Amino acid sequence: MDKNTVTGISLIAIILIASFYFFGPKKSDKPVIVNKVDSSQQVASKKNASADTTKKTASDTSLQKAKPVVLTGWESITQGVKKEYTLENAKLRLRVSSKGGMIDYAELKTYKTSDKKPLVLIDSASHYGYQMPIRGQNINTESLYFTPVAQTANSITMAVHLPTGGSIAQTYTLKDSDYQVGYKLVLDSMKDVIPNNINYFFLNWHGAILSNEHDSSISKINTTIHYRNVGETPSYLSETKDDQETFKKPTDWVSFKQQFFCQTLISTEKPFEDAELSTELTTGHVYNKKLKAELTLPYGHSQSETYNMKYYFGPLDYHVLSNMNLNLERQIPLGWSFFLIAWVNRFIVIPAFGFLSGFTSNYGIIILLIALYIKLLTLPFTYKSYLSSAKMRVLKPELDELKTKFGKEPTKLQSEQMKLYRKAGVSPFGGCLPLLLQFPILISMYRFFPSSIELRQQGFLWAKDLSTYDSIYTLPFNIPAYGDHVSLFCILMTISTIIYTYINNQLTPQQSEFKWLSYIMPIFLLGVFNKYAAGLSIYYFFFNILTFIQQYIFKQLIDEKKLIAQIEENKKKPASNKKSRLQQRLEDMQKQQQARTRR
Repeated sequence: MDKNTVTGISLIAIILIASFYFFGPKKSDKPVIVNKVDSSQQVASKKNASADTTKKTASDTSLQKAKPVVLTGWESITQGVKKEYTLENAKLRLRVSSKGGMIDYAELKTYKTSDKKPLVLIDSASHYGYQMPIRGQNINTESLYFTPVAQTANSITMAVHLPTGGSIAQTYTLKDSDYQVGYKLVLDSMKDVIPNNINYFFLNWHGAILSNEHDSSISKINTTIHYRNVGETPSYLSETKDDQETFKKPTDWVSFKQQFFCQTLISTEKPFEDAELSTELTTGHVYNKKLKAELTLPYGHSQSETYNMKYYFGPLDYHVLSNMNLNLERQIPLGWSFFLIAWVNRFIVIPAFGFLSGFTSNYGIIILLIALYIKLLTLPFTYKSYLSSAKMRVLKPELDELKTKFGKEPTKLQSEQMKLYRKAGVSPFGGCLPLLLQFPILISMYRFFPSSIELRQQGFLWAKDLSTYDSIYTLPFNIPAYGDHVSLFCILMTISTIIYTYINNQLTPQQSEFKWLSYIMPIFLLGVFNKYAAGLSIYYFFFNILTFIQQYIFKQLIDEKKLIAQIEENKKKPASNKKSRLQQRLEDMQKQQQARTRR
C-alpha cells in the first residue's frame, strides 16, 4: 500500500468519523424558511383580524392552546362523561373519544414494543383540537363533548351542535388491512357563528411520542417532525436538539416521526395555509419527545365547509410509504444524495433486500447474501485495487533505490517516482480510486441497517433484535466512547477488520510511518458499533470474511512473475512525452527549487 493509497484510506476514515459523529440530521441540512410569506400574499391578508382571535405573535408562548371557555348555555356540550368508541382492522386499533371527538388511542396490532407489549403511537398524553373564534371567544373543540351520530363496523361520525348555531362533525373511516385512516371535518351552518372578517381557524396538535424501542437514546435522536410544503421537497426539524420553525406556506402533510414509525396528517384537498412546529426533548424513558404542530386551515364562510384529510399510523416501510406518492418515504434516513448514498440504498440495497426477503425469513442469511451481492457488484473495483497493489509490490525494490538516492530531495524523489510509474505503466492511484468509488456503498450500509423496519425484532444466533445492539454482557460501569455493555458481533467485526488490515499491510508496500493510520478505523468503529444495530456489525463481519476469500482467489489468479515480465516489457517501450498534471507540477517545483539553489 503506497503513500497515496494510505492517504485515500485516511480520507475515507476522516469522512466516516465525521458522518458517524454528525449522523443525526442537522438544522443546517435543510433550507431555513422562518416567517416567509408566499408570493400570493393571500395568507397575510387573512390575518388582519382583532387581537382576541388572531394567531399569537412571536412574543407569546409558542404553540399554547387556547384556554377552554365555558359560555352560558354551553353546559350541555362542555360537561359530561368521557366515552370511547373503538375502530379496528387487521393492522390498527383506534379509540375515538367523545371529549373532543378525537383519536386518543392508536395501536399497531402487527408490532410490539421491545418488551413485547402493545405498540401504541397515541395515548392520553397526546391530544388535538380545533381553535375557532365563536362569538368573540376562542373555543377549542377539545373541551366539547361529541356524540356519535353515525357508526358502522369501520367508520364513525362524531358531532357536536353548538348552542349558538352550527355544528362540527368529524368522521373516521378505516379500510381493511390498511394503515391509513380516512378523516373528514365538516363545519355546517357556521357562517353566522364565525365572524365575517375571520377566514381561517387552527388545528392544535400535541403529540407525546412514546419510547417503544430497546435503546431510548437512539430512539430519541430519531424522533422529530417532518413536513412537506406544496411543490417542495420534504423537510424536518432537528432530531438532536429542541427546535422550532414557523412558515407561511401551503403544506400538504405533517408527520410526527420516530425511529421506525410515524403518525402523519395529510390534507388531500385544501392544504394547510401555514404552520408553527416545535420539538421538545423529554426526560425519563416513557416518552422520547413532545412534538407540537399548529396548522392553519382556510374558512370560506359557505353554508357547509368540508375538509377531507387522512391519517397514516404505521411503520416507516419504504415500499408502503413510496406507494402513497407523497414523498413520505423521505422520512427514512437513507443518507445524503450528494454522495450517492441515498441512491445506492433506494436502487440497489432496498430492492435486493426485498427480493431476498421473499425467499427466506432468516435475516442473518439475508445479510450474508446482501454482503455477497455487494461484493459481486464491487468486484471489478476491488480486483483493480488488488492488481495495483501487486504492481506496487513488484516495484518496491526500485522505489527503495530511489528513496535511498533522492531521500534528501523530496521534490526530486516524487518526480523520479512518477517517471518510474509512467515508464512501468503503473498508476500510483490505482489502489486509492477504487476505494473512493466504494465509499457510497460503505456509508449506505451504515444508514440502511439501523433504519430498516424489516430488521426490527428479528433475531439471529444470540442477537434478539438486529435493529439494536446485541449485548452478551452488561458492564457494572460505563467506558467512555465504548458504553456499558459488550456486543459480540461488534467484537467479531473489529477483530476481522484488524486481521484484514494486518494481512493487507504485509502484502502491500507501505511506508512504516503510515502503518498506524490503517488501524484507526477498526479501533474507532469498535466504540461506534458497540451501541449500534447488530445487523450492521454482522454485515461488516460477513463482508470481511468474504474479503479474505476474495483476496485468496486474487492471489491465485495474479502471477507476480508474469506481472514483473509485463512491467519490464512496458519499460522497453518508448516513453510517452505526455505527462500527467501531477508529474508536470512536480517537475516545475523541482526546477524552481534548483533555480533558488543556484542563487
